[in-house]
Amino acid sequence: MSNSERSMRTALGRVRHHGAAGEGTGHFIAQRVTSIALAILAPWFAVSAALSIRDASYLATIDFLSDPVNAVAVILLVAIGLYHMSIGMTEIILDYIGKPFTRIALLLLNTAVPLILAVGAIFAVMLVNFGV
Repeated sequence: MSNSERSMRTALGRVRHHGAAGEGTGHFIAQRVTSIALAILAPWFAVSAALSIRDASYLATIDFLSDPVNAVAVILLVAIGLYHMSIGMTEIILDYIGKPFTRIALLLLNTAVPLILAVGAIFAVMLVNFGV
């Protein structure tokens, strides 16, 4: 008996390479890719911020964020971190929230809140670099 004959997937599922919802693979891959990016960016931020901002002053923080490399990396850290969180929360909401209205409301909040936080954080970093 071959592997495909023992599989629990339907013939259509094997052809399309999707799970029951049709998007689980994409979320799975995105979650893993963002995890790898965060595993690189988070330690970088912790170490470089600790070394650059020794006195924890406002001016030292502004100097740290004024460096273009640090600014881009912090923007990436914030954007990727919030996207990673949003993917995980989407899976939790879809798996554990049964009421349709509550599910839709939470999914909308799960889209809006990280987006608002990301825009605010990116605006703050850009404001430090370009001023107004």
